[in-house]
Parts: sequence; C-alpha cells; structure tokens
Amino acid sequence: MRTGIFRTITLAVALGCAAPLPSFAQDQTLADIRQQLTQLYVQIQELKRELSTTGLVATNIAGSTPLERLNAIEAELQRLTSKTEEIEHRVNRITADGTNRIGDLEFRLCELEPGCDIGALGDTPSLGGVDNAAVVPLPIPGIAPTNPSLAIGEQADFDRAQSMLDEGDYRGAADGFATFTQTYPGGPLSPRAHYLRGEAFEALGEMTNAARAYLDAFSADQVGPTAPDALFKLGWSLGAIGQTQDACITLAEVGNRFPGHAAVADAQSAMANLGCR
Repeated sequence: MRTGIFRTITLAVALGCAAPLPSFAQDQTLADIRQQLTQLYVQIQELKRELSTTGLVATNIAGSTPLERLNAIEAELQRLTSKTEEIEHRVNRITADGTNRIGDLEFRLCELEPGCDIGALGDTPSLGGVDNAAVVPLPIPGIAPTNPSLAIGEQADFDRAQSMLDEGDYRGAADGFATFTQTYPGGPLSPRAHYLRGEAFEALGEMTNAARAYLDAFSADQVGPTAPDALFKLGWSLGAIGQTQDACITLAEVGNRFPGHAAVADAQSAMANLGCR
C-alpha cells in the first residue's frame, strides 16, 4: 500500500529524523508496540461482528393497495441499500486506516529489533486479506460530506482537544488528539485531528513528531480538505529536520496534486528557501 512518495516519506520520518530529536524507539518498548498490534486486530473483529445479523429483523410494509405496498417496498429497499453502503464505506475506511497503522508499527518494530532491514519489509498486507481500501468511494476534493456519521462523544472529544490547542496547552492538545485518533480510527474528523496534533508538536518544537502527525493526516485522507495543507506541512517539517531531498520531493507534490490551492504558494516558497531544484 505504501509506494512512491509515501514510501520515501515514511522512511525519511522513520530513519532520517533520529538525529535532531530522540528516537521513537526510546519512547516505546517492543511490548508496547506488540500490544498496539493486538488492539488493532481486536477492533477489526468487532467490525466483523457489526456486519453479522442478529435475527431480530421485522418487516412491516404499509399500504392498502398493491401500488402503495410496491411503493413502500421500493422506499424500504432504497433505505436499506443506502444504509448498507454507509456501513460498508465505514468498515472499508477503518480497515484501510488499520492497515496503515499496522504498517507504521512494523517500521517501528523493525527499529527496535537488531539486524532488521527496513528496506526489505515490503508492502503491508491489507487487513482481512483483501485490499478493501481500493473499493472505498473517493470524495470530491475540497467538498466535505454533507452529513458525516459521528460516534457518540466524537465531536465533544475533538472539541475538547482543540480547546487545549487554542488555549496554548500544546502538550495536552497533542495527547488529546492522539487519544482521539486511537478512539475513533477512520472517522470523518480523524484527518483533521492528525493535522492539529502536528500543529501541537510543531508549537512544542518537536518537528519529528510533527512530521509523523502530518504524514498520518495526509495518509488518512489524500483528497479531502485537509490533504493539501497536510502535505505542505509534511514537506516543510521534513525540511526543518534536515531531510532536504525528501522535503523537496514532498513539496513539489503539493502543486502536482492540488493545483490552484493556496497551499501551492506556501510549498513553492518553502522550496525556494530550501534551494530545491
């Protein structure tokens, strides 16, 4: 699933960022990361149970004439089809997000294990054995869903973390958004939460962690409203930690992917400051 620019960026964040700031391996143990993998698979199993029938379905078609009953059946069929597509879309998004997170954990595990060759890891197999991400409908760039499905408490948790960011509690905001993205993986607010977590790390001067957060934001939604700024901030943060070549490649992608967006001018300015060719 990681190819091209994403492979280059991930390797840069995992390997090249260790010199300016403490390594991620110093913050987590091997047991911690293995526990995260276990939690991801538990979440996937819970999603599978959600798609199983309970046997409690009751069909109640109203109408006194055949035509009225036919219209009622057609309306119910449309409702069930829409609901099925909504659930399938949600499951596929979470599966894709879980696969990305497992791939990141594989890189981190490799950092902790002596003799592990990161370049030989290859692509991460999709959860469930099927590339479900390939069938997720892509939203129109720059247009948010008109009625995003939020879990109970999701908006409140997001607002709480954003309030800490607005009030200057950057450490609390970073922790709050990290907890949010773990609690609601693949949700409609997840890309924005990753992005704001990157801004919190940026305010703390932790540019390596900021780069990881911006990478997570862009990986979570590569065509949505957060994507152009997330890609720009990723390239900018890579330049800030000395990964100039990868920064130039990433910044150039902003104009290629999002022509006409305001982030393109920011990316071009950053490229000029870095001396990109």
